[in-house]
Amino acid sequence: MSAGFRPAAPRRLSSSGLRYLAAALAGLALTVVPSGAGHASGATTASSTGTASTTGTANTSDSRPVRVSAWSPGMTTGGPSFTDQTIRMVAHSSVAGSDARITLSNRYSSNPLTVAAVDIAVQDSGGNAIRGTTRTATFGQSALVTVPAGQEAVSDVIPVSVTAGENLLVSIYVPGPTGTSTWHSDAFDRTYLASGNHVGDDTAAAFGSTTTSWYYLSGLDLVATTAKGTVVAFGDSITDGYNSSVSTYSRWPDFLARRLSAGPGPQKLGVVDAGIGGNRVLTDVPNPWQGVSALKRFEHDALGRPGVRDVILLEGINDIGNNAGPNGTPLTAQDLINGYRTLINEAHAAHVRIIGATLLPIQGNGYYTPTAETLRQTINQWIRSSGAFDGVIDFDQAMRDPNNIADLNPVYDSGDHLHPNDTGMQALADTVDLGLLRS
Repeated sequence: MSAGFRPAAPRRLSSSGLRYLAAALAGLALTVVPSGAGHASGATTASSTGTASTTGTANTSDSRPVRVSAWSPGMTTGGPSFTDQTIRMVAHSSVAGSDARITLSNRYSSNPLTVAAVDIAVQDSGGNAIRGTTRTATFGQSALVTVPAGQEAVSDVIPVSVTAGENLLVSIYVPGPTGTSTWHSDAFDRTYLASGNHVGDDTAAAFGSTTTSWYYLSGLDLVATTAKGTVVAFGDSITDGYNSSVSTYSRWPDFLARRLSAGPGPQKLGVVDAGIGGNRVLTDVPNPWQGVSALKRFEHDALGRPGVRDVILLEGINDIGNNAGPNGTPLTAQDLINGYRTLINEAHAAHVRIIGATLLPIQGNGYYTPTAETLRQTINQWIRSSGAFDGVIDFDQAMRDPNNIADLNPVYDSGDHLHPNDTGMQALADTVDLGLLRS
């Protein structure tokens, strides 16, 4: 697995205007979320002004607008330090909506993070914004925010409208030095870096270098136009999109988001990609940028997303490939099953459905041994037949070589016999029964 947004004369507000004002006022408080708490489904988190910010499981029983997560990568530790730099990142919205909020994460850093300016704009191309679309993001009505170590900050509501599949540029200026950053290493999207404060620049002229990682930016949520909830794709590098084409949004959760957006009827869903390359279910990875275990991050990265109603779980191949059982012991099938049952119980306690996906073939990759293959087959059979999950997606059956079930279909293989290419990523998304998510 990979290593790796003038005073006027008083007038009477319309009913829609009153609703907008109420929504805007609800977003004024800076929400600071302690490490480990996440946004627990259906729970409220105390803000710095004493106002509560409610997030969590979508209520689909009426026609009121729902706040959903449009984009939210899993974050880890180990990122570079920044001093007097502007970081411009792309957030690819999976769903249409308005009244955006962004989340800045300092969850995996040991120093307070001071961000002196933040804005969002609609991307034109590359690091260039469409002129006139830039909006300042504030936190508790302040342009400057300091996020304590181990915590996150949610912005005030930003008055923008976003279409499904649209790209927003989020620019943050950090005076620094920041120390080790909270980041998402394998973004498969371009991030633009400039020296000094260039928040507000429409062009990317000052942004002299690029990376393919995201830093500190861990969420974009919206009041959805039609969507009634969020689907979280939770997993490892296969979900993270390892070996997919950069800045083409060819990860399987991206393809799934486009299927859901294009589907009939009003029931759309936001899709979040919470994959982290190299991640494991049971144990933390020695490489810190590959994240703490699924058992540790599931509540925050999956159940903490605004509007979450479904989780698709595709994870475990790194446990198998590294023979990584609990407490340093060799892995058994029961170890991994116990881990899955823990995640299932956590999801159900939060009133979130969890759908299990079978593990893809690995023959030809360094992970493959006869013992590893036996474990994979045993785990997949349990996923298919145990009834423990609220639904099953058989990725293994869809992706394997019809002439050798232990190997990926060559049509879908990126070349390492583990990660699908762009065609394979689309095939994964096409395997998902949308009825599982829309029911």
